[in-house]
Amino acid sequence: MQAERQKREGRIRDAGSRSEVTGGKHMDALVDVAKAIVLDAGLTVDHIRINKQLELPGYFRPEKRWDLLVVVDGHVLVAIEFKAIAGSFGNNMNNRTEEAIGNAEDFWTAYREGRFGGDAPRPMLAFLFLLKDCPAVHKAVRNVEPHFKVDPQFSRASYATRARLLLQRLKMERLYDTACLTLSTDEEPTKITYPAQDLHFLQFAASLEGHITAYLKGRSA
Repeated sequence: MQAERQKREGRIRDAGSRSEVTGGKHMDALVDVAKAIVLDAGLTVDHIRINKQLELPGYFRPEKRWDLLVVVDGHVLVAIEFKAIAGSFGNNMNNRTEEAIGNAEDFWTAYREGRFGGDAPRPMLAFLFLLKDCPAVHKAVRNVEPHFKVDPQFSRASYATRARLLLQRLKMERLYDTACLTLSTDEEPTKITYPAQDLHFLQFAASLEGHITAYLKGRSA
C-alpha cells in the first residue's frame, strides 16, 4: 500500500515538473497519469480513448468531446475532464465553473435518457482541475453584491478557495463522482500542493481505480 502511494505521488510530481503543465493546453502529462491508473486497475490500452473517439452524446447538444474515456464491453465506464487555469483568473474561473456544471448536467441527463445504451451501467464522471500556484491565486477577491449577499463561504474568498468550493460542491451534489484540485508552481523544481484532502490526487486515483475494479469484479462474478 505504501509503495503504491509513493508510486502515485511520484507520477503526479513528475507530471507537474513537465514544461508549462499549467498552461491550459499542456495537460498531456496529467492524462498520462490517469491512463497509468486505469492500466493499474486491470484494463488495457484498448479500453482507453485519449486522442480520438472521445465524443459522447449529449442531451442539450448533439455531443461533447471529453478528455479521456474508458470504454469496456461497449459501455462508457469512465469520463474525465481536465482543466487548467494559468492566468486571467477572474474570467477563467467563471468560465470553468459554468462549463463544469453544464457538462455534468448534460452528461447525466443524456445517461438518464439512454444515450449511452439502454442497459449501460452508471459511469464515473471525474474532474481534474489544475491551478497555477502564484500570489494572485491566494489573494482575497471582492464580490459584487448590488442586490443580495453571496454565500458567506465566498466572502473575500481567493480563487484557490473558490476552486476548492466548486469541486467540493460538485461532488456533494453528485454532479461528479470524484475530483482533484492541484496547485502547481511553474518554476523548477515544481511544487505541488492540494488545498483539501478530499480533493487530493491520491483520493482521485483511489476512486478511479475502485470504480474500475468493482466493475471488473462484477463482470467476472
